[in-house]
Amino acid sequence: MTITEDSDQLQRFLFEDSGIRGEIVKLNSSWRAALENHHYPSVVAEQLGQALAATLLLSATLKFEGALILQIQGDGPISLLAAQATEQQTVKGLAHWTGDIPAGDLAALYGNGRLVITIKPTKTKAYQGIVSLQGASLATALESYFIQSEQLKTQFWFAVNGDQAVGLLLQELPTEGDKQDDWERLEILSNTISDNELLTLPSSQIIHRLFHQETVRLYPPQAVSFNCDCSQQKVEASLISLGHDELNSILQEKGMVDIHCDYCNRHFQFDPIAIEQLFNPGHSGGSTSRH
Repeated sequence: MTITEDSDQLQRFLFEDSGIRGEIVKLNSSWRAALENHHYPSVVAEQLGQALAATLLLSATLKFEGALILQIQGDGPISLLAAQATEQQTVKGLAHWTGDIPAGDLAALYGNGRLVITIKPTKTKAYQGIVSLQGASLATALESYFIQSEQLKTQFWFAVNGDQAVGLLLQELPTEGDKQDDWERLEILSNTISDNELLTLPSSQIIHRLFHQETVRLYPPQAVSFNCDCSQQKVEASLISLGHDELNSILQEKGMVDIHCDYCNRHFQFDPIAIEQLFNPGHSGGSTSRH
């Protein structure tokens, strides 16, 4: 796949003399795909865009097959924000909310909440970090998480509109040595970036604009895409795990088992014949399941 400056991409870079890494992620078509068939209020959409960008930034250095999942759970107007990225730089996300969403800090949006980051390798046990949700923004909440959980200085910058979601990350590497002066210099330089520059300038120009006096190693950009891995087979396996009796109870109440994927807005419907075929593949009559 050819990666151009306007492609959905993640650009990694390293300050060779400082032991500090950086990343920029730009989401265009993948951001629009995440919004498709959802009617998020603008405040909710901005939070989701930031979460998708953050999850890709954090998953970029995964050395195994698996995923990184970011969740915020709260008792406020936004009850759930979730984003997941894989080592292949695919991403998906969703948000649940009720009522009018006020503009404000995290407490106004999520109420009493918690931030959960899960590292989920495909072949080994998952690791999860949980902290109380603190700060005025998702960026400050994530920065607090890394200080508490990883003891790594980390800073984020996000910019989101209806067409793009962009994120910039700086993070010190877990190596010995005093990087305080380097960190402060790079932080000051990064703080000069504007939302408009993040949204309009290509990643390479952002890096040059901010760090042209630094020794920066650029890595090849990586393509990013939206991907929801739900499927008929996965839904059927989940239904089988619920058990015949539970599904029959749902059928008696509703006449149909209807499964909805919040990530991509697909529906999977199973009538009594389709449910019977899950547990008795030789059952005659044909299936009227559809999605």
